[in-house]
Amino acid sequence: MFTGIILAVGKITAITPRGGDVRLSIHTGKLSLAEANLGDSIAVNGVCLTAVELGTDYFIADVSNETLAHTCLAHSQIGTAVNLELALTPTTRLGGHIVSGHVDGVGIIIEKKSDGRSIRFTIQAPDDLAKYIAQKGSICINGISLTVNSVNGASFGINIVPHTLKETTLNDAVVGTKVNLEVDVLARYMERLMKGEAAAKSCSAVTMELLQNSGFLVK
Repeated sequence: MFTGIILAVGKITAITPRGGDVRLSIHTGKLSLAEANLGDSIAVNGVCLTAVELGTDYFIADVSNETLAHTCLAHSQIGTAVNLELALTPTTRLGGHIVSGHVDGVGIIIEKKSDGRSIRFTIQAPDDLAKYIAQKGSICINGISLTVNSVNGASFGINIVPHTLKETTLNDAVVGTKVNLEVDVLARYMERLMKGEAAAKSCSAVTMELLQNSGFLVK
């Protein structure tokens, strides 16, 4: 588990094909690995990866075909900058929100504009994720815990303050940049709970009838 508070920007230094998938070597920049152990989870652009080798300023992780198929890591190149976060501990300040490191889909930046010292982005999400994205709710973008400022169908707006621009890869993002998206885990579990046993047999959307039958609306 993670908080979505980026600790450092690293860089991919090697991409090695390994039996059909790949192994990444990542330089960790200012991120200290002094308390990291072999087998620990490290979030790379919001993707939870397992460290299979650790150095003083780098780690190596395997990336499965499942991860390559559903995240932006498939488009990585040597030199690609990545946001990094170590897994949280029981004493970690939860400065962002609960992040699992399991990417739900890939979005694309469709607008970028200045607003004072901040930058406002509009991101187009996959249609099937739109129902989980709410105004003033939380979303994780490339591993960064952010607040949704506005929603319009499957697109949503976020405001990035100077500190976040300085400490993450969003400073270099442009219109057309693809980003990893993880919706609020609570929204996903809420949908499953509301469907009850029917969830095992049906993938139908949440409806007014379902809300009423589940006791969320007064008849």
